[in-house]
Amino acid sequence: MSFERFIAHRLYFSQQGEDRSSRPAVRVALAGIIIGVAVMIVTVCVVVGFKQTITEKVAGFAAHIRVVNFDNNNTYEMQPIAVSDSLLQALSSLPHITSANIFATKPGIIKTDDAFQGVIFKGTTYWDFFAVNLIDGVLPAEENEIIVSERLCNLLSLQTGSSVLCYFVGESVRARKFVISGVYSTGFGEFDELFLLGQIGVVRRLNGWTDNQASGIEMRVDKMRNLEAASDNVFFATANRFDSDGNAYYMETLEQLNPQVFSWLDLLDMNVVVIILLMLAVSGFNIISGLIILILDSIQLIGVLKALGATNRQVRRIFIAQGTMLIGKGVLWGNIIGFALCAIEYWLHLIPLDTATYYVNYAPIAFPMGWLLLLNVGTIAVSVLILLAPSAIVTKISPAKVMHFE
Repeated sequence: MSFERFIAHRLYFSQQGEDRSSRPAVRVALAGIIIGVAVMIVTVCVVVGFKQTITEKVAGFAAHIRVVNFDNNNTYEMQPIAVSDSLLQALSSLPHITSANIFATKPGIIKTDDAFQGVIFKGTTYWDFFAVNLIDGVLPAEENEIIVSERLCNLLSLQTGSSVLCYFVGESVRARKFVISGVYSTGFGEFDELFLLGQIGVVRRLNGWTDNQASGIEMRVDKMRNLEAASDNVFFATANRFDSDGNAYYMETLEQLNPQVFSWLDLLDMNVVVIILLMLAVSGFNIISGLIILILDSIQLIGVLKALGATNRQVRRIFIAQGTMLIGKGVLWGNIIGFALCAIEYWLHLIPLDTATYYVNYAPIAFPMGWLLLLNVGTIAVSVLILLAPSAIVTKISPAKVMHFE
């Protein structure tokens, strides 16, 4: 152990047990570091969890990547493409793609005796997302069965087992009678009010399509961070290619389909940056004030050390090492408290949210260990750099004046 670290170690632990005037300042500085680190950890976990949850819900309705007809006009009344088994197999085997499924959509109106509501009938072969969010009943097994959202059931006074009429407008108005086999709830009101789900054959018959035609192909990726790489692979697999009917393929990503949602989520990143900077500023102020008090409380020791031949650099290292130990303790306890709070919310969901505003009914939590590790390393590095400024005070202390004062 070096001379500087030995002295710093003795000073640090002597201040834990003795009744020194610097102890309140040390405790305040330590508390500031603990609170700052805990707040930063909770902020990152909540924001990342929130973004992941919202992204999963949007992807559940629209998938991460879609391949559709190039001639579509960005409505739910879509032009079909012919989908072969070989194309589905080729797309599903691309890196980062976990599934590739066909879908078809048709705008319509669902009507009861007392009310009506504009909806989008979506025929799909992918049910994993809705199976997880199903709160009553079962998934559709027959073409006359559909699932609707809890929000839509409340608006139209429907329930599992209810029969409803849906009207679809094309060259003529067509009515279809469906039975509600199940009710789902995602908390995403914008989509819950809009979509009802059923078999893809319903849309095919309404539009007069063949058995190999669909509105498009939906693909899911393994991780959101791989979306760009996966979309590039899909683009190169479908660019300048045509189906058996001569239709060109067009690729869309989740972010392109829902720009308003992802613009809103991007604003959260700015909030995280602001909170982290504020917490670092508060922690930094506490560190500076605490170290200054420690130095002033040890001014006699500094004079003695200099009189015995210690250089300014060596004395500065003593107090920087002492401050580093204080920072390490604060970061450790900040992590313990931050992770504990996040774990409590992760398991117990104690913080309620308004689903109409936030699309979730509780604060979601994620644990992005890479970001949290970077946050801890960055906090320690910035805090140690902050120590350089107050430690410069020791260069202004004259042994002669201190010893004369004594």
